[in-house]
Amino acid sequence: MSWSERTVVRDGVRLVCRDRGGPGQPVILLHGLAGHAGEWDALARSLSPGYRVVAVDQRGHGAAERRPRDVSRAAYVSDVVAVADQLGLRRPVLVGQSLGAHTAMLTAAAHPAYVRALVLVEAGPGTADPNTPAKIGSWLDTWPVPFASRGAAVRFFGGGPLGEGWASGLGERDGGWWPRFDRDVMVGSLAENARRPFWDEWDTVTCPTLLALGQAGFVAPQEFDEMLRRRPATTAVSFPGTGHDLHLERPDALHAVISGFLDGID
Repeated sequence: MSWSERTVVRDGVRLVCRDRGGPGQPVILLHGLAGHAGEWDALARSLSPGYRVVAVDQRGHGAAERRPRDVSRAAYVSDVVAVADQLGLRRPVLVGQSLGAHTAMLTAAAHPAYVRALVLVEAGPGTADPNTPAKIGSWLDTWPVPFASRGAAVRFFGGGPLGEGWASGLGERDGGWWPRFDRDVMVGSLAENARRPFWDEWDTVTCPTLLALGQAGFVAPQEFDEMLRRRPATTAVSFPGTGHDLHLERPDALHAVISGFLDGID
């Protein structure tokens, strides 16, 4: 194992980090909804020779606090600041995917002095859709839990690196493989995103930003166009043949793009 487990506690809520150590510029990796720190392992291994890479199991996910009372966007943002402070990660690069990227964006907007650069994988300010929590809840309800085996989970999630990445977030107990999160916590974590978009926060971000999109991802073309119109200095890259989980599908390609982006920052 090339990382050590670090625990960060904020307001009584436990967060668990995979810290790869090293003296380089710190990079904090933030997974998406229903995800886990381990889904960044391939990218983290590639980045770690030049950076201090820390992947976080965020509140409600993975090995972190399973049932936090507060799942607001502000709580997730404050957790990122706590991780940076308690682990001594001065002006980290924030790399997030999906809801983790949304958290990274909000952190950069609220705490500009804390963040050196921002990498948003398959995320933007979003669009208000009151049906989103119900849609996500219905999707989670389709999971045949407990999965009979890890292999069954890999197949359910699409096989290959994508299926492996999702299956590695499960835990084995009582003769089956179970999610390490509560469905209602996941649904609650989307409540604010369902009520409003976050364009004001996007406009407030001042640090260099890379937008990484899957060719068949979730960010609508009109949202992407508006992001670049409002902040034309944003670097944007689309990854052919990928979807929403491009960090699992093409970690090497993502690493190359992130490395080039960070090399160009003073």
